Amino acid sequence: MTNRPILDKEIKADIFSGMSGNPVVPVQLRPEDTFCFSCHKGVPCWNACCHGADITLTPLDILRLSEGFGIRPREFLAKYTVPAMWEAADLPVAKIKMGGDDGKGPCPFMTGDGCSVYAHRPATCRYYPLGLASVKMKGAETRDDFHFLVKETHCQGHASTKEMTVAEYCAEQGLTGHEAVDRGWIDIIMKMASWQGVGGPMGQGVTSQTKKMFFMVSTDVDGLRSFVFTTKFLETYDIAPEDIEALKTDDEGMLRLGLDWMKNVLFNEKTLAMKEAVLRASIAKIREETGAS
Repeated sequence: MTNRPILDKEIKADIFSGMSGNPVVPVQLRPEDTFCFSCHKGVPCWNACCHGADITLTPLDILRLSEGFGIRPREFLAKYTVPAMWEAADLPVAKIKMGGDDGKGPCPFMTGDGCSVYAHRPATCRYYPLGLASVKMKGAETRDDFHFLVKETHCQGHASTKEMTVAEYCAEQGLTGHEAVDRGWIDIIMKMASWQGVGGPMGQGVTSQTKKMFFMVSTDVDGLRSFVFTTKFLETYDIAPEDIEALKTDDEGMLRLGLDWMKNVLFNEKTLAMKEAVLRASIAKIREETGAS
């Protein structure tokens, strides 16, 4: 995947597209807009895009694939992925480890009959040939998402006469609801890419320790769970007792909590509330250190 910020006088768009380096058709596609595409065994390029692909895994991708293999995310990560940096955001991510010494070989999940993990395939594979962009108009409080086409020269799927709307395609590919779980991660990636022009959030670079924590939150839900339950995390943040109980087994809930925490750490967003006593102690410490009354 690639993330390329576009900046002009009117809008700022952070692009979360398909496989790295693919040519983008810069036309905004809304849910009701239509396009033609079909991928099946009959197309001449069948499985060509599954060789040397640059596929970044979202946190939900890792949960789904791990579940499909009946293993935990940490084991899946060690067996099928390689760590990498998302350069535009300067944050660590996990990518599928392609075959071959040069990484140009087949995806480890590819077979002669197609994808062996199709039911649990990553978001990039589900989206293709669509990309996702998040646009914020100048002065606007919220972002507006839209899709766009990614066209590779070898891909014959675009020659299909099968027409569908963007909404229909996303539903067909099992993307409905997918974005909601990964939204926090996508927001962080995109926002960090935006901040890079000024040196990082609030003009400060992200420490290596914070990057390690982001990688853990994004890829290792068991490591995150251990962190939450064995440190002073639950003594610091105001989380309802019933939610704490659910977090012991709810991987997606733990993921959402971790991403909210990272937004708080990176951007000081009010995604998690400190306990009142902790907040008062923190304010008192700041006043003491600054000499404020």
